[in-house]
Amino acid sequence: MTEPAPATASADVSPGGCPAHADVLPLYGPRFLRNPSELYREMRQEHGSVVPVVLEGDIPAWFVIGYREVHHVLSHPEVFARDCRRWNEWDNIPPDWPLRPFVGYQPSTLFAEGDEHRRRAGAISNSLFVVDQFDLRNKSEKIADELIDAFAMRGEAELMAEYAHPLPLLVLARMFGLPEAETPGLLRDMMTTVNGDEGALDAYQGICATMERLVAHKAEQPGADFVTRMMNDSADLTEEELIADLVLVMTAAQQPMAYWIGNTVRLMLTDDRFSLNLAGGRRSVGQALNEVLWEDTPTQNYLGRWAARPVHLGGQQINTGDLLVLGLAAANSDPRVRPAADAPAVGNQAMMSFSYGEHRCPFPAPELAEVICEAAVEVLLDRLPDVLLAVDPGDLEWSPSVWMRGLVDLPVRFAPSYVSG
Repeated sequence: MTEPAPATASADVSPGGCPAHADVLPLYGPRFLRNPSELYREMRQEHGSVVPVVLEGDIPAWFVIGYREVHHVLSHPEVFARDCRRWNEWDNIPPDWPLRPFVGYQPSTLFAEGDEHRRRAGAISNSLFVVDQFDLRNKSEKIADELIDAFAMRGEAELMAEYAHPLPLLVLARMFGLPEAETPGLLRDMMTTVNGDEGALDAYQGICATMERLVAHKAEQPGADFVTRMMNDSADLTEEELIADLVLVMTAAQQPMAYWIGNTVRLMLTDDRFSLNLAGGRRSVGQALNEVLWEDTPTQNYLGRWAARPVHLGGQQINTGDLLVLGLAAANSDPRVRPAADAPAVGNQAMMSFSYGEHRCPFPAPELAEVICEAAVEVLLDRLPDVLLAVDPGDLEWSPSVWMRGLVDLPVRFAPSYVSG
């Protein structure tokens, strides 16, 4: 197996195989909020394509930010494995560590490998493949209209809380056959979990409990929905496997879609290339969605992969059991694949936003996500063609997460509009 070419920088490695503290950078803190792409450029210049870092709590890891190196890691699951039980740092991880929900072992597709992963991922793909994209588009538009109706007459709205977050959750809830009464608590739990806020572990358990109740409900009242199809798939999932994979699909879909919607609306309201076309917004929504995946992709960094054996990567010595954090956003901005950082990404689909390789988002999940997000943005522009930001673009606040890139709020104003239907 051929490894990527060494990077220009190297770092000391401690005897235990972890990055030495003298050379590491913290992979947390306020520097990630405003302009993470600039921080990634600085990291690349100083350390190369594989950077020694510490996570919250002074936990060591390797941050892979080169496009070629990320591609290599994702292409070789036999070396950079997914089962987190390989981690050589578990003895140092406190029970209340806020990132435990991301790395703590669960019997889900996320941590499965080889034939087991293919069996589990196949059930998800099979159950998503039969989703009618035209029907999904219609459902998404209907939900978008219902949400806009709630604020159209006010002439102002906060689009993240009132639109971008609830819309994908409501669409997913209908796909899952989830009772409507469950959605507010589920949204709250997912926000807490993804942001790593206080109570993240309890919130994650709340998501699991919601899915457990849903499985029990579908066992008694099956329907033409994603959960029922998963239960009946030839993969013959156990109840534990089923619940774990439903939690995975729901959490991996809702928050990225919410931020994809919000980031796209922000781009179209602040960039002249798009704002000049708002009245005919449908022409440029697809272009804006694609550009966001390159420039402000919702999933910025991903935990993780664990080295199955000692290996060199980007000029660094990675030891057995070391944790690798995948810098998907940093890879998207790697000058080796995008020499001109400000060059438009029209038509370029080679971004790492949906990951790559065996553990990428299962087909056709990216297509379905695009259908939902495109409908959300298009309906908003159709219903509110004169929508404008209610604050200066520089005053918009980004979510305090190293892992996700999305706005805390998106206040807008517009001429009071009619209620649909």
